[in-house]
Amino acid sequence: MFKGNFIDNLPKIYGLYTGGFFLFVILMAVLEQLGMSAQTIGILFVAFTIVIYAAIGWLSRTMQTEAYYVAGREVPTVFNGMATAADWMSGASFVAMAGGIFFGGHSYLAFLVGWTGGYVLVSSLMAPYLRKFGCYTVPDFIGTRYGGNTARFLAVVVLVLASFTYVTAQINATGTIASRALQIPFELGVWFGLLGILLCSMLGGMRAVTWTQVAQYIVLIVAYLLPVFWMSNALDFGLIPQFSYGAAVERISELEKLHGLGIAATESFPGLKILSTPHSDVAGGAMASWKFISLALCMMLGTCSLPHILMRYFTTPSVKSARKSVAYSLLFIFLLYFTAPALATLSKIQMLDPNLATGIIGKAFSEVQSLDWIQNWSNVGMLAISDSNGDGILQLNEFFMRADIVVLATPEIAGLPYVISGLVAAGGMAAAMSTADGLLLAISNSLSHDMYYKIIDPSADTRKRLLVARVLLIVIGAAGAFVASLKLTSILGAVAWAFDFAMSGLFFPIVLGIWWKRANRQGAIAGMFFGLLSGTAYLYYVGPKFMAMTPWLGIDHLRFGIIGASVSLIAMVVVTLMTEEPDAATQKMVDDLRVPKGEPVISQQ
Repeated sequence: MFKGNFIDNLPKIYGLYTGGFFLFVILMAVLEQLGMSAQTIGILFVAFTIVIYAAIGWLSRTMQTEAYYVAGREVPTVFNGMATAADWMSGASFVAMAGGIFFGGHSYLAFLVGWTGGYVLVSSLMAPYLRKFGCYTVPDFIGTRYGGNTARFLAVVVLVLASFTYVTAQINATGTIASRALQIPFELGVWFGLLGILLCSMLGGMRAVTWTQVAQYIVLIVAYLLPVFWMSNALDFGLIPQFSYGAAVERISELEKLHGLGIAATESFPGLKILSTPHSDVAGGAMASWKFISLALCMMLGTCSLPHILMRYFTTPSVKSARKSVAYSLLFIFLLYFTAPALATLSKIQMLDPNLATGIIGKAFSEVQSLDWIQNWSNVGMLAISDSNGDGILQLNEFFMRADIVVLATPEIAGLPYVISGLVAAGGMAAAMSTADGLLLAISNSLSHDMYYKIIDPSADTRKRLLVARVLLIVIGAAGAFVASLKLTSILGAVAWAFDFAMSGLFFPIVLGIWWKRANRQGAIAGMFFGLLSGTAYLYYVGPKFMAMTPWLGIDHLRFGIIGASVSLIAMVVVTLMTEEPDAATQKMVDDLRVPKGEPVISQQ
């Protein structure tokens, strides 16, 4: 598959793939009109896309080290941008982000600001230089830049902790989608999702993941945009809702006042949120501003520290293409992030407006209870309604829903053809699978390359190294599915923790390793160790599932990376200045690293 002019034919190949996917969507629409059941359509959408991804994974299989770890460093910038966008736009972005905005309003935009702004830092501080370095993994950079196995080992520990936390959120998302599409329990859905993830990545490593992620991006962006455009036109908010949904926000404020905002107990429905949060309520004050800024800051620095994202820039042909690839990544990510607030807003109007056929608030409780989409999502434990005051009318504070299902349920809420729901389910599955693929690969590659090959058995041949990587992929994936099935936190919460873990241990050792020649091994070890330790300890004491102490200065469990990264910076600078500076060869290596042209600083075996 990768001989000859494959790279030159990529536009044609993915053009045919996109055309084939649209034909499949049209076929499903026709079959729906002919009477095919909604459940069958959902199953076909999820199954069809997973089969396609698995086929790409099979065709991309390899036993070459460079192809498995960095896709042969031959991925063109546009396609690497698409793959990075798919890698980045996880279940949190696709499945959970709009849900957060739906229930929490403007404060959740801090995630969008931070995640997008983080790519500016990636472009200017890291991506080109890590590509010039020539490493396979982030711990490979840390271990080679600072020297010694201790630094490499600590980098692996941080990577595994952050990436594993993140991957449980993605498997959680696949379980949510599978449970609805296949009408199976969530606990079984996570294992179904894991199977699809492993089929994409196990045989071909980064090469397989790259080409499946390009295919997954096409599915997820079509699935995300189409319902929003459809709803916007149906509600007369314009052809391009991203620029015109301000009027929709005002309408929501009016509707919330019309229905009245109440308080209801949610103990009967653990994990579900009540539909009583004012969408347009903007809480003022210095603390609110600080919490917005601090969350955005954590997401920015976390973006720069996540190994599965930084790995994507190891796959480009050159330093220049790595920089261009970041720009394309931002463009492709922007298309979804710019749309998420509009989706949340239009979806909420569909439920609140009594003049719409889809409105449910203020309607007879028995009528709402009989709706198919209410029954379907209730059956899998994602939604509940309760006539708590006994008046026979569904009030605003009597509707409970898991925030993670807002995007998935929106086509049904809006009364769109079920084929759109199937499309959105396929898009959500693509988003979660693409990120999970990248995360599992980051963990297994780091353990097999940096732990097994670099530390345990440097004489291992290629076949043995790749076998270890594949076994680890399965083991870690199974562990992630098990943890996801426990529902320890929401998708968005788990993702925030992953970012905080990554920035606590890796941000300053990576940045200072590139930009400060004086940074040495002892400083990097201190930065990673004390940063991760302090951040994790703080999470333990403020985490809602743990000690739950009062946060310092509003730094709660979503923002503990501020504590970890601050301690990491102080420890790294102080210890570096108290110990010997790196030798001349290391300092020259750092100088060469910042020269945009020339051969990689190190060569891999």
